Amino acid sequence: MRVIIVDDEELARALLRELLRGHADIEIVAECANGFDAVKAIAELEPELVFLDIQMPKLNGFEVVELAGRKPRYIFVTAYDQYALKAFEIHAIDYLLKPFSQQRLDEALTHARASIGIGVGVQAQAGVEQMVQEAAQRNKPIERVLIKDGSRVHVIAADKIDYIEAQDDYVQISAGGKHWLKNQRMAELESQLDTALFVRIHRSYIVNIACVSRIEQGKDSHTAILNDDRRLPVSRSGYQKIRSLIG
Repeated sequence: MRVIIVDDEELARALLRELLRGHADIEIVAECANGFDAVKAIAELEPELVFLDIQMPKLNGFEVVELAGRKPRYIFVTAYDQYALKAFEIHAIDYLLKPFSQQRLDEALTHARASIGIGVGVQAQAGVEQMVQEAAQRNKPIERVLIKDGSRVHVIAADKIDYIEAQDDYVQISAGGKHWLKNQRMAELESQLDTALFVRIHRSYIVNIACVSRIEQGKDSHTAILNDDRRLPVSRSGYQKIRSLIG
């Protein structure tokens, strides 16, 4: 198996590298100290297995999976994060709780080999996807949104978003006069946002309350006027939700 080790601690990578040395079928093709390097390495080297830490600078383990995709198998490595640990027990291929023993690592590799060898990879990766979604829900509201644009990754602070517009299976995120498309359903993103900051004013629009200057009433409809004079439609139910929030 082609393996990538991702951990921001050099000693942790060295320990895992040493413990893997006794497995002749393991080829370590890369080691990464942060999430951005991990996403790039996974895309370029296409490993079968990734040992992935959770708490790292730049991107955490969940965000790496979101950007790199679920083609590789992931064994998550954690020293704490009890909410994630509980999710891994149900969904992930395996997890390693630091500090872990040689025996525990061997067990995790046995699970990974079985996943690859008997063709249960699709089921396993569906489990990882569900785990990531559940972990995001447990950790909401999100503080930043990641958008993959070819080989580039845009990281947008959630509180800097002006508004979000639904576009079929995508959402267009607008912040500071710039716009990005993200492959995500509106309802899913809405569930991750801070309800103290964002409100859905229309089936196609979510707005940052701080960006709303006023609400104008037309003959049969309402319109939200943003601080930059952009105009967004407000549905009847959306008006009920935002009216009490902006005074």
